[in-house]
Formats: sequence, structure tokens, C-alpha cells
Amino acid sequence: MSVLDTIRGFHAELTAIRQDIHAHPEIGFTEHRTSDIVAAKLAEWGIEVHRNVGGTGVVGVLRKGNGAASIGLRCDMDALPITEATGLPYASKNPGVMHACGHDGHTAMLLGTARYLAQHGTFAGTVNFIFQPAEEGLGGALAMLKDDLFARFPCESVYGLHNWPSLPVGHFAIRPGPAMAGGGFFDITITGRGAHGAMPHMGVDPVVVAAGIINATQSIVARNVVPTDPAVVSITMVHAGAAYNVIPETCVLSGTARAYSTETLKLIESRMREIATGVAAAHGATAELDFRILFAPLVNEAQATVEYADAAARLVGGEQVTRDYRQVSGSEDFSFMLEACPGAYIFMGNGETSSPVHHPLYNFNDEAIPYGAGVMAELVETKLAPKPL
Repeated sequence: MSVLDTIRGFHAELTAIRQDIHAHPEIGFTEHRTSDIVAAKLAEWGIEVHRNVGGTGVVGVLRKGNGAASIGLRCDMDALPITEATGLPYASKNPGVMHACGHDGHTAMLLGTARYLAQHGTFAGTVNFIFQPAEEGLGGALAMLKDDLFARFPCESVYGLHNWPSLPVGHFAIRPGPAMAGGGFFDITITGRGAHGAMPHMGVDPVVVAAGIINATQSIVARNVVPTDPAVVSITMVHAGAAYNVIPETCVLSGTARAYSTETLKLIESRMREIATGVAAAHGATAELDFRILFAPLVNEAQATVEYADAAARLVGGEQVTRDYRQVSGSEDFSFMLEACPGAYIFMGNGETSSPVHHPLYNFNDEAIPYGAGVMAELVETKLAPKPL
């Protein structure tokens, strides 16, 4: 029986787990109920369980045979502060919190991989099942790394995946090298001098300064970044003033920057600081930049990418695997794990009619569960195949 057929044998249980987690979503670092479910299932299948890794993270360790090699498989568990609008029978019971990115599905799939490998897997070595908290911008990957993740649970390589709306169920997509953008948030605090709105000559208007900074900031990508290195700088919030007839003392600009190399992110930060302080000084104001990198660029190691794509091809056929997928401008903090350990990250279809992630109508497609669980199981059985005596 194939890996896919075997996992389909307990697909209904995995679906029930997924929908239960979906109904009880938890924001990053509060995934206590989800962690309890994960730990209980791993223990039920005879897998060694480690709790509270990097906060609410869970790591399951499964050893078979006498192989010395080890591999890590990672998923994320947290939800988003979004009010669900699906109307599903298992819709979120926690007001204002929703699994709008499919981490409930990722958790169910890694549990499916764990069950398959524990009960049916043929391999020699160690598999570390990494259930990560707080992926959505709260630093869950870094928290696990700071808790000595790879020292406590050594991995020669580590792998992750993400469901992808617009791709058909059963289709996989991956690319070597930079695959997802690194990203950060920024705040520019402009300090001028408040005044009566009818007497602007008596003040230094931070709103006028902000307008100049907004316009000049757009030149960073257009005139400073190498054209073949994609990047995005978006100012998404402007906060100033509280009255029609008062020139405020301060104005705050906030937004996000994305790029596919750490060097480009550093360039964006440097130029943004120069522009903000320079434009402010020209108007007699001051400006301070707080630039915070939340995600490193996600870079797939070349050999690991080939191995992951080959595992997917064995599972579903080569025609269902895109090996040179486009770069994705979204970010993923699994990138920090890939900086610490070589590996790769693959996208898998959530259905061509799926709502986009981070949307109130999004729902993970349960038909995708066997494929996600199966590709990770296939990868382990290949990479940790027992050596002939």
C-alpha cells in the first residue's frame, strides 16, 4: 500500500483534529489547548514528547533502527486576530480569533506524518516533529532557536510546508534559493512644533514633513535597489493630530518593507533613515526610525529542494510538481530555522477556488491533508532509508 493510501486510512481522524483546532484558535504563544492535543496524540502513537520548547512549542522525537542520521519536520500552530465569516459548523468559537492561514491544517498534516511514521514508517534514524508557536510575526521560530532547538534536537536538515490557495489540491510548488521575502515593520516618528492651524508660520508642521518623507521613500526601490532584486516598501499608516484647527506636534508613519536578501533589507533601512532625517532637517523638524526585521528571507538549500521536489513527485507524479515556482513576497519565520540548519520549504495546493490566506472567508481544504502528511513521510523514508547490511 502506498504512503498516500495508508494515510487516507486515517484521514477522517486527521480531519476531525483539524476542524477541532479550527474551532478553538489560539494566538501566538497562547496555543495551550492546541499543544495539549498535539502532545497527547504524539504520546498515543508512542512518540517521545517534549513540551514548552520556545514557549508553547512541542517537539516529538521518533527513533527507528540504528541509523545515526536525523531530520526535522516543522509546522506552525497559531491563529490570527481576525473575525471569521465562513459560517462553517466548526467556525471559530473564540471571538476575534481565526485560523485564517491554515496552521490548523499544517498541524493536522504533521500529526498525520507522525502517525504514519510511528505505525508504518520504514526508516533508520531520528525524526524530530517540530510544532512551532507564534509564526505570525511574534517570533516563534526565534524563540525555539533561543531555547536551543537544534542543540537539543539535532537535525541534519529541516523541512516545512504551507498550503497555497490557487494551486490545485495534490499539486506542489517549490524553488531553490530565495523563495519568500524577508520582511520588517517600521515606524518613523516625526517631531515638529505644534501651532494654531491658522498660524502655521509659528510652528513646524510634521504632516508636511511626513508628506515629503512618503514621496521620497518611494525612490528607495526605484532608484537604490538593483532592478533584478525585487523589493517592496509600503507606508500603510499615518497618524497625526486630533483637531481641525491644530497643527500637531508629532506625526508617525508606519509600514512594511520586503526583500529577498538581507543585504537589500539593510540597504532599505539605511536609505529610509537618511531620507527621514534629511527631509525632517530640511523643514526644521526631527525624525527617528524604528526598523524591525521580523522575518529573514526564506532561502531553500539547493540539494534539499531537489530532495523535497523528488519526494513530492514520487507521491503525486512529476507533472504535479512545479520545481521553479515564482518568488513569493509574503514572509515566513521558518526562514530563521533555515538560517540555522539547511533545508527547504514547499507549497502545496489548497484548491483553485480557495479564499486567500489572512481573509475572513479562508478555510483550509481537508482534502489536502493526506498530500501534506504524505510528502513529509515520503521524504523521511527516502532520506533515512535503512542501509543494506
